[in-house]
Amino acid sequence: MSNPTEKLPDAEPPRELGELKRSEPKAYAVGSAAVISSLAQIHSHTNPVRGTHALAKLNQKGGFDCPSCAWPDPDGKRAPTEFCENGAKAIATEITDRRVDREFFKQYSLLELGEKSDFWLNDAGRITEPFILDEGATHYRPASWEETFEVLAEELNACTSPHDAIFYTSGRASNEAAFLYQLFVRQFGTNNLPDCSNMCHESSGSALNETIGIGKGTVTLEEIETTDCVMVVGQNPGTNHPRMLTSLEQTVKNGGTIISVNPLRETGLRAFAHPQKISGMLGHSTPLSSLHLPIQLNGDLALFKGMIKCVFEAKAVDEKFIQEHTAGFEALKEESAQVQWSDLVEHSGLSEEQIREAAEIFIKAKEAITCWAMGLTQHHNSVEIIREVVNLHLLTGKVGRPKSGLCPVRGHSNVQGDRTMGIWEKSPESFLASLDKEFGFTSPRAHGYDTVEAIRAMHAGKGRVFFALGGNFLSAAPDTHYTAKALRNCRLTAHVSTKLNRSHLVTGKRALILPCLGRSEKDEQASGRQMVSVENSMGVVHSSQGALDPASPSLLSEPAIICRMAKATLGERSKAPWTDFEMNYDRIRESIERVIPGFDDFNQRLRQPGGFYLPNGVKERVFKTATNKANFTVNPLSKIQLKPDQLLLQTFRSHDQFNTTIYGMDDRYRGIKNERRVIFLNPEDMKERGIEAEEPVDITSYFEGETRTAELFLAIPYETPRGSAAAYYPEANVLVPINSTAKVSQTPTSKSVIISLAKRS
Repeated sequence: MSNPTEKLPDAEPPRELGELKRSEPKAYAVGSAAVISSLAQIHSHTNPVRGTHALAKLNQKGGFDCPSCAWPDPDGKRAPTEFCENGAKAIATEITDRRVDREFFKQYSLLELGEKSDFWLNDAGRITEPFILDEGATHYRPASWEETFEVLAEELNACTSPHDAIFYTSGRASNEAAFLYQLFVRQFGTNNLPDCSNMCHESSGSALNETIGIGKGTVTLEEIETTDCVMVVGQNPGTNHPRMLTSLEQTVKNGGTIISVNPLRETGLRAFAHPQKISGMLGHSTPLSSLHLPIQLNGDLALFKGMIKCVFEAKAVDEKFIQEHTAGFEALKEESAQVQWSDLVEHSGLSEEQIREAAEIFIKAKEAITCWAMGLTQHHNSVEIIREVVNLHLLTGKVGRPKSGLCPVRGHSNVQGDRTMGIWEKSPESFLASLDKEFGFTSPRAHGYDTVEAIRAMHAGKGRVFFALGGNFLSAAPDTHYTAKALRNCRLTAHVSTKLNRSHLVTGKRALILPCLGRSEKDEQASGRQMVSVENSMGVVHSSQGALDPASPSLLSEPAIICRMAKATLGERSKAPWTDFEMNYDRIRESIERVIPGFDDFNQRLRQPGGFYLPNGVKERVFKTATNKANFTVNPLSKIQLKPDQLLLQTFRSHDQFNTTIYGMDDRYRGIKNERRVIFLNPEDMKERGIEAEEPVDITSYFEGETRTAELFLAIPYETPRGSAAAYYPEANVLVPINSTAKVSQTPTSKSVIISLAKRS
């Protein structure tokens, strides 16, 4: 007997307000407040000895990789505390003494858990053993691993077609786990491998592969610290990649200039107080950005077009590079001559003088690097915007040479490595052929579902099984209620997890929780202590080996879970050595070496302190594109038309979260305490609508005749361009339409949601 719909847990966090306390945004990032916050988080979750031991191994050579962002570690000497505040928060909740065990699930029903906040769910502790939600049940019950894999095999093998199963991947999975996972999925018979990259950085890969022949960045950490100019566009490193601030401080101290481009003037790009220096602890900070461009949401394409016009005017074109290494120059030149400054000003929200000032800095810099994150990747024209960034660098020859190039900064610790390992719904023929040769089978060739397609398929009843290797799919996905209905249409939903999240509460007819080891924990297999590998934003592959005792003796590693699932499901249909893979991860890496270019002598090089760089032809000006050259592109302006009462909303993180993991209810840098249901607005936009500071409002989004509403948000006046607004996800994800996606990449448009506001009566 199933629960009636009205008795199911809500897809959203509770819609209730705390006691908001508001202050002015901070003048600088990090400093003593970050150190105090880090220590408080550790001490609130575990004893000082265990906490100190964990932090001493975090991001160290021979230690374990932070499960948060993909910012690289220094190649050479590393600081004793090579982590940031959010890294400390991530580790604190991973090594916590709190437990989600059989007594916990006996106490709390799904409905009761659904009434808890996302912070409460994450803070509940580590999951200790496998759990099953039987059809019609109100509580999860404990299960053996044997029963868990029997249920998985039963439901997967009951699929009418392999394409009825969907296999999602979070960016926290190791290279070894990701490689085994995609192998299992393809031997099962499908390419349904949606991943978090589809929702975040797919636009970068789409644009870069077309224009320069590789979907990754082309620079190193040392180059960022020694270049003449760094443009940080659509990125808030103070919250999302705090260790980047150390590098930007070095950029400034080495004489480089930083340009920040963001609708909000984020604290992390104002100034940085180094927490490992006495001066920083005392509040003495290094100013970072020399120029801040408060661009309106979705105005970036116009900015880069304006900068390109300035390059032509200044005759700063690198003609030799263009002639030898590029294609499509004349079309770009013609388009640039036709575009009008009045249109660029209107579309960008910047003045012509501001655009010219940025261009002058970029042109005068001998070397320059542009970094970006989801502020560029989640618009309807994101691929065009990033192609225009490439145009600017190609035009000036600032790519494929030291200290110049392109740097998409990945948000999750191994999302880049997962793609390298074959987690992609449309992997190229070369990869599939190599995989087939190694394992003696024929991979499916038809493209699988990306994330948005997977949600649509489940919503239409075409997905029987949804399996997630990590992540919090429901809270990360767009159109929360649509996604929830999609998941509830499944016969089985299963999640490999370390901690509880909302995706465990909004389930299929049956549900599984498969608890795994964390990055910080020892992974003991039959052949001894194991290590795994990850790839950071700079294309460095390095080892990660846990050092702490596991939270529970019942936990399995991600590779072990995948191997056992494969054996239970595929049986004699697979000739892959799953048992050997589980016993010794060196065997996995031997197969990776034979399948994926760039991994020669993988096991040996992985054991080198700091790891190794993967090949990147762009650094030698080798462009593996359709033309065998770097390609200029023409990207027409396409302004979003708003009605008089409408605004454009971006969703983003608070300082107390990483992706959808909520560590607390504060946003220290923006001056928000004890509340997440807030919307940041231009004061003039508020005045025009008669909305007072901290007044409750409802937010309605619009797309193709459909509306969606998020209730009960507090209006916060903030320094942001007129017409632009911002709110935290996952609370605001309900507003992101499932069908509003970027052209080419199909990334949800979470940074350009058309909204209106209504005061609550």
